[in-house]
Amino acid sequence: TLEEAFIALLPEEQRAGHTAVIIPPRSSGASAEVAIEARGLTRRFGTFTAVDHVSFRIERGEIFGFLGSNGCGKTTTMKMLTGLLGVTEGEARLFGHEVDPDDLETRRRVGYMSQAFSLYTELTVRQNLELHARLFRLEKEKIPARVAEMVESFDLADYLDTLPESLPMGVRQRMSLAVAMIHGPEMLILDEPTSGVDPVARDAFWHILVRLSREERVTIFISTHFMNEAERCDRISLMHAGKVLVSDTPDRIREMRGAETLDEAFIACLEEATAAEEQKRAMEASAATPAEEPNAEKEPSASPQATAEEGFFSLQRLFSYTRREALELRRDPLRLTTAILGCVILMFVMGYGINMDVENLRFAALDHDESVLSRDYILNLAGSRYFEQRAPLTNYSDIDRRMRSGEISMALEIPQGFGHNLARGRQVTVGVWIDGALPQRGETVRGYVKGLHASWLSRQMTGLSSGTSSAAANFEVRYRYNPENLSLVSIVPGVIPMLLMLIPAILSALSVVREKELGSIVNLYVTPVTRLEFILGKQIPYVLLALLSFLLLILMAVLLFKVPIKGNFFTLLAGAVLYVIASTSVGMLISAFMKSQVAALFGTAMLTILPASQFSGLINPVSSLEGAGAFIGRIYPTTHFLDISRGVFCKALTLPELSRSFISLAITVPILMTLCVLLVKKQDS
Repeated sequence: TLEEAFIALLPEEQRAGHTAVIIPPRSSGASAEVAIEARGLTRRFGTFTAVDHVSFRIERGEIFGFLGSNGCGKTTTMKMLTGLLGVTEGEARLFGHEVDPDDLETRRRVGYMSQAFSLYTELTVRQNLELHARLFRLEKEKIPARVAEMVESFDLADYLDTLPESLPMGVRQRMSLAVAMIHGPEMLILDEPTSGVDPVARDAFWHILVRLSREERVTIFISTHFMNEAERCDRISLMHAGKVLVSDTPDRIREMRGAETLDEAFIACLEEATAAEEQKRAMEASAATPAEEPNAEKEPSASPQATAEEGFFSLQRLFSYTRREALELRRDPLRLTTAILGCVILMFVMGYGINMDVENLRFAALDHDESVLSRDYILNLAGSRYFEQRAPLTNYSDIDRRMRSGEISMALEIPQGFGHNLARGRQVTVGVWIDGALPQRGETVRGYVKGLHASWLSRQMTGLSSGTSSAAANFEVRYRYNPENLSLVSIVPGVIPMLLMLIPAILSALSVVREKELGSIVNLYVTPVTRLEFILGKQIPYVLLALLSFLLLILMAVLLFKVPIKGNFFTLLAGAVLYVIASTSVGMLISAFMKSQVAALFGTAMLTILPASQFSGLINPVSSLEGAGAFIGRIYPTTHFLDISRGVFCKALTLPELSRSFISLAITVPILMTLCVLLVKKQDS
């Protein structure tokens, strides 16, 4: 054959150790126990039928091949047999039990190798093997011996500390098979495992499969496009357009078609199936009349996602995902830096940027009076910490020019006769021109000017009266919790909850969606890991990093922004622990719906920033909101941690006084976790 000629022409060092693949016959005493059985297996995606009433049986220890053109339904059938994909109609059974994505014990008896490389590229060969050993609940003391056995069996000793991306394709395939076999499964389901592999590596791969089948009686269900590989199978099924055309041994299929090669037999089957389909369509077209349209068949919906409890909870599997996530973060400096310093950088920007204080506001005066009283009035403004005087104005054009250029933000116009009229008790109007480009800032400036005006006027009226101060009604305002009325005292404790919602939620969402994009999410589908173990395992590193960010934010608040903590730090820390668990749960929840990292990034940003900034009480109290905004504000986690943060920072509130906020967070966390467990799928979609 051409493959044999290719191998013979290779340099000696490249074909060293190569031997032809010989398939020994199955033992005559082999058990007829059925390992895989499909009965009328059907899968529809909307109106498209991907798999159409497929039926076959595979015995234990048998090598069963699945052949067909691209898109004919091979991969879909394999995913239904492993529980990775729901079944629309029919039944799939493994070892006599109906396939159930939540039947973890049956899943432990199966090894799955997907068409695309689905292992973790951030982990070495050794770490991938150890991780999957833990995920399949191998006893800890037995893992090193089992890893060593796989390394020897699959000739991986020279690559143990190498990352998969730098491995040759043939070695990567051996590594994938070793991972699929790490737990000693009784069945292997291999989806086109030798695609893109040269003939020498492909033959080496088949030597391993033959040994597993004949010596260890592992059932092998393999899909392939290579006819020479199909010849090596005990039995094969030819598939086309979602249907199985024939299932038998390669020799019998050739005999039935009178063909010399399996290629010719396969083509003959395809031609016959195509002719039958065309004849059926012609008969349906002739049977239909213009007055009678065929009734549209109602498409049955896909079977619902099972929601049964997912068996035994394992800390070993949970912390395996935690360790894997930690290793990935350590090897991705950008994500690790974002996780640790992202909140700090945003805190620095927002702490100085979101500042509602109006201080050192530049103003100038247009004094038409130029009296002692008018100059005293101007000095009254210039002497406060809120205003900074610039050169006097000369006319209205000067006001417009200097305000347009940004030189001043406020202009004061004192009319002629200001001092004379004021001394005689006549009404006096002072003009104040304020830059209104920022309305909220403009309103603040207006309030300061009115306050200073009233204060100055009160003093002057007292001095101009008949020597007594009884004519002046004085009032004095004092601010509790924030005596100097500084916005940083409110903004900094408010920004901390917003940042601890944004960054941890985005990172936890991306950690899951990234696995979907890379294909490594298959490891969740095929291993006996419960959804709760997966979620908690993925969350723990981000919870710890979020708490580290929290500590850095507290240091910034106290040392950089000079906002002291008046209450108990450990009360604040306890609230932060609950809150970051909630924020990472929000990220995990969003990741259940997203397919790409870009969509997850934008979706998480929108669903965290908007509620955290607009409805949580950061700017306006939740009590002032109405309708949907009020509802979101009351249930959103940021609202409750914001109360804790400001209560501890500004008011020295204690745990009993903040109990309502703690109870709300304590209720929110299990609700979010439960939603994650229900919505994160254990199957492909």
